[in-house]
Amino acid sequence: MIAKPIISAAEAAGKIKEGDTLMVGGFLACGSPHTIIHALKDLGTKNLTLVCNDTAGHDFKSGRVTGVGYLVQTKQFKKMIVSHIGLNQETQRQMNSGETVVDLVPQGTLAERIRAAGTGLGGFLTPTGIGTEVEAGKQVIVVEDRPFLLELPLHGDVAIIKAKKADKAGNLVYNGTAQNFNPLMATAASLVIAEVEEIVEIGEIDPNTVHTPSIFVDFLVKSERLEW
Repeated sequence: MIAKPIISAAEAAGKIKEGDTLMVGGFLACGSPHTIIHALKDLGTKNLTLVCNDTAGHDFKSGRVTGVGYLVQTKQFKKMIVSHIGLNQETQRQMNSGETVVDLVPQGTLAERIRAAGTGLGGFLTPTGIGTEVEAGKQVIVVEDRPFLLELPLHGDVAIIKAKKADKAGNLVYNGTAQNFNPLMATAASLVIAEVEEIVEIGEIDPNTVHTPSIFVDFLVKSERLEW
């Protein structure tokens, strides 16, 4: 196996260009690549489209910000494709003021759209959203007298994901439920950067424990920030 380049968080952030669709792993910041997120905040790249389960947290009263919420705070997203914004008051404010576009997608549909992109599918049929605002502008296909929405695959230009351990080839192991969207996003983006807590030599990870094979990973970044 060929070793993958190990780069700094700043170098990783520099690979994310203005206008990119950026996939960010995490579920309310659990399993998010915090080191890269902060490097991207410092770089200030704008006009990104976010694909993430949620926008983590930003509470106006306490001032506490978490995860990808730091990038929302600095207004680096022109659009956010997410399933939940209830804990981020700044996302809500930007949406209501028209400063950004928020596309709310049912969580299972969001995951499946990413999976469809990663597996080369042209889309999938789901009953979720029929008769609601989710249906607006989408094709309805009737199968055995039951209506379904045609949902299209969701691709990313760059995915920044987080794993517990990697070998130098880029094989990844996640920690429990911190897997969440990370394995799916690793398959669905043109460029994948994995932030990891521990990097070991090739051969030190049991192949049976690998969650994301090295073929999906382009670069590795050593974690420096582990907070949610």
